[in-house]
Amino acid sequence: MNNPGIPLEEAWQDKRWWWLLSPAIPLVFTASLLAFVWTGQWWCMLLAPLIIHVLLPVLDSVFGEDFSNPPESAVAQLEADVFYRAMVWAYVPVQGIGTVLGAWIAVTQPLAWMGYAALVLTVGAINGIGIGTAHELGHKKETLDRWLSKIALAPSAYGHFFVEHNRGHHKRVATPEDPASARMGEGFWAFLPRSVWGSLQSAWTLEQERLKLQGHSVWHPQNHNLQAWGLTLVLFGALVAWLGWMVLPFLVLQAVYAASMLEVVNYLEHYGLLRQQDASGRYVRCEPEHSWNSNHLVGNLLLYQLQRHSDHHAHPSRRFQALRHFATAPQLPAGYATMISVAYCPPLWFAWMDHRVMGHYGGNLSLVNLQPSARSRLTQRWG
Repeated sequence: MNNPGIPLEEAWQDKRWWWLLSPAIPLVFTASLLAFVWTGQWWCMLLAPLIIHVLLPVLDSVFGEDFSNPPESAVAQLEADVFYRAMVWAYVPVQGIGTVLGAWIAVTQPLAWMGYAALVLTVGAINGIGIGTAHELGHKKETLDRWLSKIALAPSAYGHFFVEHNRGHHKRVATPEDPASARMGEGFWAFLPRSVWGSLQSAWTLEQERLKLQGHSVWHPQNHNLQAWGLTLVLFGALVAWLGWMVLPFLVLQAVYAASMLEVVNYLEHYGLLRQQDASGRYVRCEPEHSWNSNHLVGNLLLYQLQRHSDHHAHPSRRFQALRHFATAPQLPAGYATMISVAYCPPLWFAWMDHRVMGHYGGNLSLVNLQPSARSRLTQRWG
């Protein structure tokens, strides 16, 4: 394992073919649905939650972290190589197949409640991780990538993420004004409704302001929110027309779970971190120190290196294959797969993360993004 404080460019090796693991995720999850259809055994559909909450944490522990960075001399070639773009594109059609197959199973196959729940978790996981794919695509300037981002968001009914993440979250990240930046002392279950509602409001306002400058109503067809939500209506409408209204509860439930997967990742990515204000009262530029980072190898290979979130926020235009480790970035104690499970239990999360937030800021509570309702308790605890 490399020293986390010294990125070693000479140790870097292009993981070119290993990136196939990212689009393999929906393929494997969809295969578990086919296994259920073939065998009639509902537990086949437990593969997705077992991989996410059990296998990935084990693999992250076994294979450890990779702190190596691509040399700057290799970045231009990496970013120009269409192979890496194709790795992201490949997720979307398989995601669609998994969603349609899951909808068909929900309506046509005999399922006890346990099997139905497993089906929701499997398809919801495909589409929750699909939001991460939409995240990578949505940051790009190419028209194809941006439309594929909206298509990837359609099954989760979370199309406004396309607007809010790029133009809202990235602008306000690690500030009290950002609904998707968790505050120290704020449990995930308190953060969840705040982030969902705040992000929705922000996305609508951002498009309203953009279209007003162009002389259009917020209801104009160029509204990116309406375009993305329209894709959801087309998808859900087509499945209802094919399978009947009984498919609608399944589609809603898996979408809710998919959105919650995004929000729990949002929760851990900036927990307690705060950009300070300069003499003019403006927040300083976002740097690697304002996002929690993880270099756990397996998780990064499976998530288009989403866990190297510090470099992503400091340099949003960088493609996933060129993201770097920074010694100044605060490091999560484990990969995302472990951290999301911990986040579901707020007391455990606080015990694991609050002292890391304080360590990052040298014990100075005034530098932390605090949950207002927890300020008194945290002040008493940390002074």
